[in-house]
Amino acid sequence: MSKKPSKDKANGATATKTIALNKRARYEYHLEERYEAGLALQGWEVKAIRAGRANIIDGYAYVRSGEIFLIGAQITPLIQASSHTVPVERRDRKLLLHRREIDKVLSSVERDGYTLVPTALYWSNNKVKLEIALAKGKQNHDKRDAAKDRDWQRDKQRVMRRHNRDA
Repeated sequence: MSKKPSKDKANGATATKTIALNKRARYEYHLEERYEAGLALQGWEVKAIRAGRANIIDGYAYVRSGEIFLIGAQITPLIQASSHTVPVERRDRKLLLHRREIDKVLSSVERDGYTLVPTALYWSNNKVKLEIALAKGKQNHDKRDAAKDRDWQRDKQRVMRRHNRDA
């Protein structure tokens, strides 16, 4: 007896599940264009990611000889990791993008002074995908303005809730 396809797959939608988010990237950078990239992983890394042992907060991407690599991202190996390979938590991992995307990113990074920052790691159809963004660093006053706006929005919601409750 075959399985019935789920409603999401019947409509052509892809199932995604977030593994790790880089919330600090939104705070420290102005994020502009976003790209979805595949990751070249080893077997033990996929198992560790399934167990939720990935961290991309300290990671960033750079271009080397026409290819893009993710460095600084940590994937902690499981205790029962394979015995015939030596797991390295913070090795350089190759990102898989189309050539024209690489060329576009390369020109933005070299000419315009952008940085490539990982923003999310997620599953897409049983494949690990990384969302990277072209970003420019924020100044301290930009960070303070963002915090002030966030506080104002929170206070405004609080006042509106209190007003609606009394009415």
